[in-house]
Amino acid sequence: EVFPLIEADFAALDRLRSQRPLIHCISNIVTAADCANLLLAAGGRPVMAQEPAEMAEIAGSAQGCVLNTGTPDDGKFLACRLAGQAALAAGRPVVLDPVGAGASAYRRQKLTQLLETVRPTLIRANLAEVQALLCLASRELGVDSPEPARRDQAPALAGELARRLGCLVLLSGESDCVTDGRRAALIEGGSGWMSRITGAGCMLSVLTGAFLAVSKDFLPAAAAAAAFWKVCRQQARQSAQAAGGGTGSFHTALFDAASLLGPQTLRQQSRISWLTLN
Repeated sequence: EVFPLIEADFAALDRLRSQRPLIHCISNIVTAADCANLLLAAGGRPVMAQEPAEMAEIAGSAQGCVLNTGTPDDGKFLACRLAGQAALAAGRPVVLDPVGAGASAYRRQKLTQLLETVRPTLIRANLAEVQALLCLASRELGVDSPEPARRDQAPALAGELARRLGCLVLLSGESDCVTDGRRAALIEGGSGWMSRITGAGCMLSVLTGAFLAVSKDFLPAAAAAAAFWKVCRQQARQSAQAAGGGTGSFHTALFDAASLLGPQTLRQQSRISWLTLN
């Protein structure tokens, strides 16, 4: 099958800063502050509510919704279900970040229940989480964790998950892959220093939610969000090294880069290739 030429929606960054969308984030206790500050730096506005009683009202009024299931409990999963349903009913994009999806039987069960009632616009996950979700989609609940996949299997696994669940998948790692199950963008770059701080994936999830909130074509917007984060990471490492700093300087420089990076530089420094999946 032949698909039309496609490129990342770099102009979404201008729209993000001009529209300043309100993004409802159900985050986890480890990364909530970083996610909120990064969203502000990039141009969005965060609301970090997760009391189930107010989910319908807040999610329905926001322009996008990000559901992060890290540090889970029953209340959080209930909040995710209510927020996701309200956002989708209002026609808003929903990003699911299934942190540690295969870490316990509890998480597998709760994620299965969540995906039965909320069909996210996009799932942002790492390779291990994508594998765990594929097992859930196959109703292999409770089985042992699958053998670790190789990085070169990432596009195929992301594409399979996208087809099974009928949503976009952004599989993040050394190289990112975003796909609708038919087409995929591979995004290179970034910095190995990200492994020295926590929350890189959580922050990418909120960025993706913001880019989707100001876009009508979600695949190019998600590719642009992933590229934005890769370029921010590259610039942050260069800045920290030039100043003779370490991981603390790098952490701060990430927010500086997110607030200063413009669409033209993003386009010039992004490394994106497109392919068709079998």
